[in-house]
Amino acid sequence: MIERYKPRRVTVLSRDELKQSEMKVRWPNDEIRFLLGDVRDYDRLRRAFQGVDIVVHAAALKQVPAAEADPFEAVQTNIIGGKNVIEAAIDTGVTRVLALSTDKAVAPANLYGATKLVAEKLFVQGNAYSGDSGTRLSCVRYGNVIGSRGSVIPVFLEQRKTGKITVTDQRMTRFWISLQKGVQFVIESLGRMRGGEIYVPKIPSMQIMELAEVIAPGCEIELVGIRPGEKLHEAMISADESGRTFEYENYFMVRPAYPVWPEEDWIGGTPVPEGFEYSSDANPSTMSGTELADLIEGL
Repeated sequence: MIERYKPRRVTVLSRDELKQSEMKVRWPNDEIRFLLGDVRDYDRLRRAFQGVDIVVHAAALKQVPAAEADPFEAVQTNIIGGKNVIEAAIDTGVTRVLALSTDKAVAPANLYGATKLVAEKLFVQGNAYSGDSGTRLSCVRYGNVIGSRGSVIPVFLEQRKTGKITVTDQRMTRFWISLQKGVQFVIESLGRMRGGEIYVPKIPSMQIMELAEVIAPGCEIELVGIRPGEKLHEAMISADESGRTFEYENYFMVRPAYPVWPEEDWIGGTPVPEGFEYSSDANPSTMSGTELADLIEGL
C-alpha cells in the first residue's frame, strides 16, 4: 500500500503484540502506525478510527473446531466485533469499510460460517444506518488463502516429514487464492465499491488429492473421514443469490437484497442465469499442480 498508493498513513490495529513487534522490525516505516486493541472494544475502535478514511476489517476467529468448542467467543469477535466496526466507522466519518468474508458463509455448515454470514448481513445492511454520514460498507468473499495460518497446506507440509498425510475425504474440492491476489482483490474492490455489495473473485479450484500429491509426493495417504461442520465442496455464490448476482470479467458482484442506493449506482455487469451457483466442484477454472507448486515454492 505504501509503495504503490502513497497513503498518508497505514494503521495496523490488532491484539497481537508479538506480530506487531515483528512487523516493526521488518518494516521500520514512519508511515505505518501500530495500535493494540480488539474489535470487541467499541471505544478503542472509535479512538483508532479518528482521521481514518478507509477500514479493511479482517479480524476474525476462523478455526472451525475452535468456534464449535467456544461458540460464544466466535460470536463476540465475528458478529459483535463486526457491529462495533460498523458503528465506530459511522460515528467517526470513515468513508469506506470493506469486510473480509469467506465461502463458508454460503449455506453454512458450521458456527464459523454462520457467524460470517451474519457479519456479511450486518455490513451489507449497515449502509442503511450510515445515512448522510458518507460511510459506505461492502464485503469481499473468497476461498482458502494458500499458506495462510490454519489452512491445510502448512499441515501437509509438516505431515510429509513423517511420510504420511491425512485426508478427510478424497472427493473434496476447494477454492484457492494466493495471498497476493487476495490483497489485490481487496484493493480493487475498495476502488469500485458503492456500498452494500459482496464481491467474489473468479479463482481456481483443486481436488484435495491432487493438492496432496503436489505437496507430499510419494507419501502414504490416510483417509480419516470428513469432520463435523465440513463440506465436500464449497460455494461462493448460492442459487438463492443468483437473482442479485452480476458477472464481470474477473469477478462477480452480489447486490444487496434491500438496496439503500439507486440501482443506477451499479454500472455494467451481466446478470447470471437463474439458479446459478459458483461452487468448487463445478468451477470451470482449475489450478494445475504446476501452478500450485510454484505458489508453494514462494511461501
